[in-house]
Amino acid sequence: MRRLAGAAGLKDAVVVNTCAVTNEAVRTARQNIRRARRARPDARIIVTGCAAQTAPDDFASMAEVDAVIGNQEKLTPQEWRKLADDPSPDDNDAPTIRVNNIMSVRETAGHLIDGYGDRARAFLQIQNGCDHRCTFCIIPFGRGNSRSVPVRVAVEQAQRLTAAGHHEIVLTGVDMTSYGADLEGAPTLGALVAAILDQVPALARLRLSSVDGAEIDAELFERITGDSRVAPYLHLSLQSGDNMILKRMKRRHTREQAIELCHNLRARRGDIAFGADIIAGFPTETEDMFARSLNIIDEAGLQYLHVFPFSPRKGTPAALMPQLPRTIVKERAARLRAKAADAQHGFLDSLVGREETAIMESGGRARLGNFASVKVTNSDAVAIGAACQLRLTAREGDVLIGEAI
Repeated sequence: MRRLAGAAGLKDAVVVNTCAVTNEAVRTARQNIRRARRARPDARIIVTGCAAQTAPDDFASMAEVDAVIGNQEKLTPQEWRKLADDPSPDDNDAPTIRVNNIMSVRETAGHLIDGYGDRARAFLQIQNGCDHRCTFCIIPFGRGNSRSVPVRVAVEQAQRLTAAGHHEIVLTGVDMTSYGADLEGAPTLGALVAAILDQVPALARLRLSSVDGAEIDAELFERITGDSRVAPYLHLSLQSGDNMILKRMKRRHTREQAIELCHNLRARRGDIAFGADIIAGFPTETEDMFARSLNIIDEAGLQYLHVFPFSPRKGTPAALMPQLPRTIVKERAARLRAKAADAQHGFLDSLVGREETAIMESGGRARLGNFASVKVTNSDAVAIGAACQLRLTAREGDVLIGEAI
């Protein structure tokens, strides 16, 4: 968006890219819009992203907002040219709203970029949208149906990012493990991962972002467990540890399948670590059901948790289900976070005394393949983005302490 806006000649504007995954995300977006207006009273405020896509009128009704554009519009050069050519709005002008039907979009590759400056990691979006309809999720209505970047395009992009100096590439997508179903020949995510690894030999590390364990194909399993260039870390879209809640969420895995997947991956690759998304306080969740979400942290061996207090999103089936009191939702989220912190700290403690390969980041930090963050005491000795060997000497909170060897 920055590149397109600059090329169009758009000046003196603030672009707010919103998230719709929770009510809190929407509240924060509105707060940031008001803060931007106070900081830049004469600038144009342009709002886009998933919350703007799903509720454009809500943002257009804000006095601070000058324009609302959709998720597809934000990626097109002509939209930014229109914004640049629009005269500066008067106080009485109605905000511009250009938001199309996201379900009509069939393309996802037009916004790929060639580098992330001096950042250590580069992100390569290989998929967008989602064909599933989990009962709690509004995101398909913000991103549209699932669509994939062709293998050839993704490989070429990985080659360019590596040539630009990025030693680690993170593959991303809304429902990444559904990759390829819309492409000719229906290549799987495993086939894409294999193609990138085989055709981009200079790439030091390939990392996968959030995946759905129910859709991990055989080739992907083999590459994760058998290729050291694939980061030994998976973040699972788990959402609950109770089968009835999973069913009411319309998830496609069971508790037992999730635990078995973690055990099978760990049996083949002992250094692998796992993160997971878990929702606390989903409608109808009893204390026993919640206890199974707590217990799955130990049973699956999860090290990193992203905890969401359930947030009813207007337009989703879960918003119409019997809701739990907010005090219970918040209390369960706090218990999940406390147990997750214990699991993470125990995992980090187990790494102290070892030597590990890391990618150097800015701010004196480095990232291990298993996602652990390390504060490097002699970071000046290592260039940002370079792979280095670290001796891990201690843990401070959620961060390891180490020195480059």
